Amino acid sequence: MEIDRAVRGSSDRRLRTKYDNAVYVVQRAFALYPFEEVAFSFNGGKDSTVLLHLLRAGYYLHKSSSDGEVEMNTIQNCPVRTIYFESPCAFPEINSFTYETVSTYGLPLETIHSDFKSGLEGLLKERPTKAIFIGTRIGDPNAVGQEQFSPSSPGWPPFMRVNPILDWSYRYTSIGSIYDTVPNALLSDSTTGKSFRPAYMLSDGRLERAGRTKKNISSVSSNGTNSTEVEQTISRSASIIVVGDEILFGTVEDKLGAGLCKKLHAIGWRVSHVAVVSNEIDSVAEEVERCKSTDDMVFLVGGLGPLHSDISLAGVAKAFGVRLAPDEEFEEYLSQLIGDNYTGDRNEIKCKNVVILAATNVDELETEWGCLLDTQESGLVMAKSFVSKHLCTSLLDVKIAPVVAKLCIDFSDVYIGCYRISRSGPLVVSFLGKDNQRVEAAAEKLTNSFEGQFSQVDSCK
Repeated sequence: MEIDRAVRGSSDRRLRTKYDNAVYVVQRAFALYPFEEVAFSFNGGKDSTVLLHLLRAGYYLHKSSSDGEVEMNTIQNCPVRTIYFESPCAFPEINSFTYETVSTYGLPLETIHSDFKSGLEGLLKERPTKAIFIGTRIGDPNAVGQEQFSPSSPGWPPFMRVNPILDWSYRYTSIGSIYDTVPNALLSDSTTGKSFRPAYMLSDGRLERAGRTKKNISSVSSNGTNSTEVEQTISRSASIIVVGDEILFGTVEDKLGAGLCKKLHAIGWRVSHVAVVSNEIDSVAEEVERCKSTDDMVFLVGGLGPLHSDISLAGVAKAFGVRLAPDEEFEEYLSQLIGDNYTGDRNEIKCKNVVILAATNVDELETEWGCLLDTQESGLVMAKSFVSKHLCTSLLDVKIAPVVAKLCIDFSDVYIGCYRISRSGPLVVSFLGKDNQRVEAAAEKLTNSFEGQFSQVDSCK
């Protein structure tokens, strides 16, 4: 009751709107399912704690509408079945907070000491459970494809996932387990460089998981290489999609696509595809759909903002089969973009392996790229760097073609490309790979085949 009164008396219009939507979902769930067949997944985190209080308010409103004769002043808590998956990997403070909260609000607790899937299977066998309230938000990694009422995924025990705060956002750093959490560097106190500010002082909510990272635990494989070395040798590829009718019309020249190619190459990634598409939702969706399943990451530039032609978000949403939801962080970015204080800093959006960049020029791209590299959730793992060698010659293409063709077979792990800056200028042969010895060997074999006819160049312009 006190929660409902406080929120309705708030001057924050957006909070009231989100609250009304959330408690409506709660009331709807209590109306659809028997109360004893509804459960609440509580883990002591910020999202489930917010959800707990929304459940209390929603339960109060549900009872007030269905049991008019009940003295509503006596309803303070929501005695919904509460399940807690206790893990030995959790911080002890989280366990303490969880049990203290359960006691304070009179929640009937069912503690499960197994993984989430196995625990649910056992839970549903012991007691009928039709629906479970979960504190999933649209920015969470597992939120893609979910609605406020979403059946469990294929292969999981059958139940209805109820997500009252799916459309909520939160400026708060996130804590994982004791094995994958370090202090969020974005909360570091600049005055001392050692202490950290409270979690709620995180300025950019989209970086709430910047403190989620594997701690430096030395792991060595059976052949003597550590996990970092193995990670760097894995070949990764990316696609780049540039959205803009103005590029297709020839009004402006695309520089962001070329800039991204250079940046990806610099961290050892291979760009497999670059495409320019029109400002149409279907065009973006079709290109994203094609690329997201073939490449490790897909980058979009252009078409992001409040104008009628800014359809990148809608196109990505269609490619993933999900809906768009309001996000305060993005709304704040738009207000900055329209105002005078826009800096282009940290304005990128990620959905699974698709990243939409808001950069409009190479300077803003430089800033955003730095933010992506500094953010663990970006997925931009540093790979082993490429090495390259460039040779030029005045020989005719037809003269060297058979030799180069055979080199491509003998050195299949080395990319060998040929091009001319002008038809009358020298022919440049480039060798690119991740094994310096192989690159050198391929270049040497070519020069030995035409002694004195090739010279090395540092860069080709």
